[in-house]
Amino acid sequence: MNYQDEVKAHYDKLIDENNDPVYDPKPLREYMDKWDGLIFIAQLLLNKEKTVLEIGVGTGRLGMRVAPQCKLFYGIDISPKTIARAKQNFFGFPKVELLCGDFLTHDFGIAFDVIYSSLTFMHIEDKQEAINKVATLLNAGGRFVLSIDKNLSTIIDTGISKILIYPDTPEEIERCIGCAGLKLKEQIETEFACIFIAEK
Repeated sequence: MNYQDEVKAHYDKLIDENNDPVYDPKPLREYMDKWDGLIFIAQLLLNKEKTVLEIGVGTGRLGMRVAPQCKLFYGIDISPKTIARAKQNFFGFPKVELLCGDFLTHDFGIAFDVIYSSLTFMHIEDKQEAINKVATLLNAGGRFVLSIDKNLSTIIDTGISKILIYPDTPEEIERCIGCAGLKLKEQIETEFACIFIAEK
């Protein structure tokens, strides 16, 4: 089984166990906000004229807060069962496109004003390739907001399953942003995360 198949199996299994962060109790939602809460969402500078892409949309934990604030919302995730659950969660939301696929190879056929991702780049070994692709998908003046975990563990253990990850370091992300031709505007630290804000 290759790494992508392992990631799919890991997240599919979480759905099989009915693990859907959209319906987490308030204390757990507040805990997750330490990576990508209001501070993170504010950096997206959303408005009803913007097209937005979330890399690693999951079941919609963040996307359901973002989609109503933009013109068109795209979310991509590699796990088929996760996307199936996301489609249920987003039912009735206008102008939402949910895609099952690999961000690195998917042909979106559209450019975006805002691209964001939280706790997903840890599943991408080649950070430079990913940020290069972000740069190609952004409109001129477009904004990229990325939240990475400060924890440098190489394994996620949910108790249900374990999976290898590729930890992100602030130094590597900063270098990749520059090499991709994006301008780093700001870096914000929260209790558990480093948030990068870059523009094209």
